Amino acid sequence: MKEKTAVSPTKLDQISKYMPGINTVRTYNRKWLPKDIVAGLVLSALLVPQGMAYAELAGLPAITGLYTTVMCLVAYAMFGPSPYLVLGPDSSLGPMIAAAIIPLLVTDDPAEAIALAGMMALFVGLISAGAGVAKFGFVADLISKPVRVGYLAGLSVTIFIGQLPKLLGISIDADNIFEEVLAVFASFDEINWWAFSAGALALIIIMVLKRWKPLWPGILIAVVVAVLFSMVFSLSIKGVDVVGVLPQGFPLPSFPRAPLSSWPLLFAAALGMSLVTIGDTISTSAGFAARSGNEVDSNQELIGIGAANLLAGVFQGFPVSTSSSRTAVAEQSGAKTQLTGMVAAALVLSMLLFVPGLVKDMPQSVLAAVVIIASIGLFDMAELRRLWKMRKSEFILAIVAILSVAMIGVLEGIVIAIGLSILQFFERSWRPHSAILGKNGKDGYQDIDTHEDAKPIDGMLIIRWDAPLFFANANIFRDLVRRLIVETEPTPFWVVITAEPMTDVDSTAADMLVDLDLELNANGRHLIFAEVSPPVKEKIIAYGLLDTIDHRHFFPTIKQAAKAFRKEQKAREEEE
Repeated sequence: MKEKTAVSPTKLDQISKYMPGINTVRTYNRKWLPKDIVAGLVLSALLVPQGMAYAELAGLPAITGLYTTVMCLVAYAMFGPSPYLVLGPDSSLGPMIAAAIIPLLVTDDPAEAIALAGMMALFVGLISAGAGVAKFGFVADLISKPVRVGYLAGLSVTIFIGQLPKLLGISIDADNIFEEVLAVFASFDEINWWAFSAGALALIIIMVLKRWKPLWPGILIAVVVAVLFSMVFSLSIKGVDVVGVLPQGFPLPSFPRAPLSSWPLLFAAALGMSLVTIGDTISTSAGFAARSGNEVDSNQELIGIGAANLLAGVFQGFPVSTSSSRTAVAEQSGAKTQLTGMVAAALVLSMLLFVPGLVKDMPQSVLAAVVIIASIGLFDMAELRRLWKMRKSEFILAIVAILSVAMIGVLEGIVIAIGLSILQFFERSWRPHSAILGKNGKDGYQDIDTHEDAKPIDGMLIIRWDAPLFFANANIFRDLVRRLIVETEPTPFWVVITAEPMTDVDSTAADMLVDLDLELNANGRHLIFAEVSPPVKEKIIAYGLLDTIDHRHFFPTIKQAAKAFRKEQKAREEEE
């Protein structure tokens, strides 16, 4: 009698579709093991200082950064599709988390802030995972690249200035970026030079190694040197804030006890964070997949990032995102699978369980240095220069996003950034590019403004409209046709719309076309369509346009339309 297997292969395949980690285990090549272990060792050295630094950037105890790091690595290893991607506390989310939870705090108890951040992580997880299950991977496109570049650059400025007091070992009280700058200058005589020396030493080491030895673990080396500096000169008794001994052990899973009244605001903040997180994850995943020749499963990436946030939320963690720098470290260190993340998570967990005092002498100014280095990386000056050269309007959008984040606020900045992206989309659809085409060579038709050899056909105005025709731009299209007819010499008898780029026509636009055709007919002219796609033509028929617009005025190509025009023109001349 054959024994029944617990799970049939078909069922296992179905489960592994949503848990790619199962496939990793099933297909793992033992030859990869040494490389995954080494990459995990290198990665863990980076995760500890960054996790602690970004937790404090979020207004939370440093230890929560390590809890978050462990759990998000474990979750993504099970649910994430990419063999390289590394998730964790992120410099771009830190200020958003702080901006969301600080106004909601009633007491100075860190447990209250942890609960609020945990609840927000659950919301981000639910939004991201839900978007993945619903196949909404495209939502990352809601933030255009220029706005995203500007938003991150604004964060860079905000983070940099916000970390200066900690780097200098001073305490200030300010409500905005201008007050922070003024307060730093006003407190110059209060600088703790020991704290600044430790932070500056770390900054110099990281920047020098990044420039001259990019493959070396610069952050780890800087932290080790700074800790030794702190121990040798006993900085803890010289007024320098140090990390101290971390709480030993690891928290048990629990639901964050955030007040119900705080949920609406936390959810609103989580929506903005989800867009940033989804955008980071999909773009980073796509970039590394292209390098290795793999494909990106955007929806599964959303499930992976959602699972990471959900698990972090129930282990005293906070919202996480993907880190391109940590992912690059893992890849360069030889990582083959997500076992790299599991190894790194195990090492961080071992430190918490067995050697919680390992970083007790690390100055807080060193954590500030790590965050400052990360903030500098967010400011993409090369991309801003590229936008200036390519398209001034997109450069202006990026600058507006920078100023919004830096001057108004992080959460307000992400709302403005999303709004700018949507307005940019509507502006391009509302006032799309259009062109007058002329004959270029024997059969070609090109834009007369960009091709000097493209010559208009007398009596025939050929217009290309590079967008769908819908309610918002229907009147703009009509006015364009009217204006071009007046400006064209000799006066055109046929107005040909080359409709290949016109991917849609709604009912409002259809009514406008009927009225325009009647208007043209009354003046001895005709509205002609060429290169209309079958789906659009079906809509035109359904709207009843053929009851008014002559069906003979639809042509498969511009060439055929021009041939018919010449034939009609010849007949008209013979009649005259």
